[in-house]
Amino acid sequence: MPKHVAISIILGVFFTLPAWSGEVYSRERAIQIALEKSSDIQTAQQNLTAAESKVNGAYGNAYPSIDFSATYARSFGVDDVEYTDVNSMLDEQADANDKTLAGIMSPMLYGMQASQGFRWGTQVGLTATQILYAQGKVTTGVQIAKAYKRVNEIALDKAKEDVRYDVETAFDQVLYLDSAVAIYEASIEQANKHLDYVKKAKESGLLGELDMIRAQIQVDELTSGLEKTKKNQVIAKNALLSTMGLPWESDVQFEGTLRDPMESTLALPDTSMNGMRQRRKELSQLKESEKMYTLNVDINKGDYMPTVVLGGSLTYANGANEWNDWDAPNWDDNINKKIYLNVSMNLFNGLQTRENVVQAKSDVRKTQIQKETAERGIQLQMESAMNTWNDAQKQIEIQKRKVDLAQRNLDLTQVSYEAGKSPQLDLLDANMSLRNAKLDYMSAVVDWNKAYNALLKATGEY
Repeated sequence: MPKHVAISIILGVFFTLPAWSGEVYSRERAIQIALEKSSDIQTAQQNLTAAESKVNGAYGNAYPSIDFSATYARSFGVDDVEYTDVNSMLDEQADANDKTLAGIMSPMLYGMQASQGFRWGTQVGLTATQILYAQGKVTTGVQIAKAYKRVNEIALDKAKEDVRYDVETAFDQVLYLDSAVAIYEASIEQANKHLDYVKKAKESGLLGELDMIRAQIQVDELTSGLEKTKKNQVIAKNALLSTMGLPWESDVQFEGTLRDPMESTLALPDTSMNGMRQRRKELSQLKESEKMYTLNVDINKGDYMPTVVLGGSLTYANGANEWNDWDAPNWDDNINKKIYLNVSMNLFNGLQTRENVVQAKSDVRKTQIQKETAERGIQLQMESAMNTWNDAQKQIEIQKRKVDLAQRNLDLTQVSYEAGKSPQLDLLDANMSLRNAKLDYMSAVVDWNKAYNALLKATGEY
């Protein structure tokens, strides 16, 4: 990061901060806390977790699917079967052929009756299927999930960038108000000394009532300005705490520095469009989104092609089980073993596949339009940020000269006033001009830092 310089050193104002019993935050710690507690970042992290889960789920489509099912049914509206052996129905004159035929028909009749009459039935099955061919849907689904994950990774980085920017902007404002309070306090101390001098001079007859009134008004104006600045200081600190994700706290202090606008080695970011295309996270997100929607076109086109699935199953079925008396599974008697190869292909679905492809292509085009619009917007944002920074740079030079001139004017006025050549009003005006010049310069420094951060953000180098 570019070199920073303490505000008190920039202005030549040296003061001692009061002892604080509360928490003291540096710029780096404030940013670290915000990165941990920001709701925007936490939301982005949860979105990324969900996206990572989608990738694992997409890989799962390439593995076999194993399903278990169990059914135990009670049928109503049928009569229980009472089995009667056909042989018992033969009379004494039945010959051997009749008896043989009866022996064959008895189990057949029982089977037909049992299929209509058993009230209880059991079926337990284990089925495994493996997709062999689906027009690349499985592989493409994984690629889409990875692209979606990348979109959320970039979104998380973007959220962190925004939080850092917001914290730094709020932090700079707090530093400005802290220094403004220090400038007011130093000015009030000087004004009070001058008021004491005027009072003594009035008592000795050297100055009149009007001189003392003017000195008192200056102290009152400075005191009023100090109170207003302190109120703004409290609001700015609480705003910064809110950005950090912390509750409001009165007994808190922030210590840090600002970049020195006069630092000659400060480098400007790369403003080329090619460079910004690589660095701006919004464009990276749109690029991944375009890739994701393009793959979605392939997914929908796959519905035109067949799907080949290899499967197998083991099923135990018995319609004669009672609720309290089950027939044990037997590999040869009541377990059905099957392996199969299934080929399915849609022949007509009301043109749904065609329309899905059209919609998917439309999503691709919309993303491309968004990317083109974003590039133009980024170019405009960069040019605006550069103009703002150039104006801030000029203001720094102007305000710095104003501080130097105001200080020179005060020194000369002080000497002339002590020599009796200038009235008290000139001295008061000189003090007021220096204070205002320092505050204006402080404000210019903050604006310059804000403009520089905005330029870094616009070019993607923040």
